[in-house]
Amino acid sequence: MAEKIPQHVHCHVCWKAIPVGETLCSDECKQKYKKIMKTKKIVWYVFMGIMVAFLAYVLISSY
Repeated sequence: MAEKIPQHVHCHVCWKAIPVGETLCSDECKQKYKKIMKTKKIVWYVFMGIMVAFLAYVLISSY
């Protein structure tokens, strides 16, 4: 018969099983997660800047 797997969640970076209530398994994963989130934030701002510039171009060129 199959063994019962204890309650757990997975690390958001490396997907290792960790106890419920935690999100990251180690300091290394915490640093990687921080870097990933910083990169996502930069990409988001660049994307929004491009969209605003494009919208401004469309509005200005339509007159």
